[in-house]
Amino acid sequence: MDNANTLLVRLKAYDARRGHVLRRYTYAGIKFQEERGWYRVVKPVADYLRTVHQLPSDTYSPLAFDVCTEAEAKALDATEADEAKTKRSASDELKLSPARPAGTLTTEDIPKQAVHTPEERDGRRSRREKEN
Repeated sequence: MDNANTLLVRLKAYDARRGHVLRRYTYAGIKFQEERGWYRVVKPVADYLRTVHQLPSDTYSPLAFDVCTEAEAKALDATEADEAKTKRSASDELKLSPARPAGTLTTEDIPKQAVHTPEERDGRRSRREKEN
């Protein structure tokens, strides 16, 4: 099989939040598994897989496969590897991320200008009602 008539395909990584819910898919006797990564297939198989959606009955669901040339697949892998690396290291200048104080949050913890008495709230409500 020469590489000119083939493409690389892979099932997109499981991510329910984005609608990527397929973990395996079988077509033309080939069982595609998400964890296996890239498969080299002939162009007609790749062309079909390019149209497969995560939910077969929903044409608006995300596509199920990445279909690429070898160069595009290598670039995609490199991009994903860069994104997977830790963005911050211990030697970086890091701002403090303050934790919430332990215990229960009470009205005393809220700034005074944000606290409205029931009378103030009723006054605002009645003004709004008067405008309407």
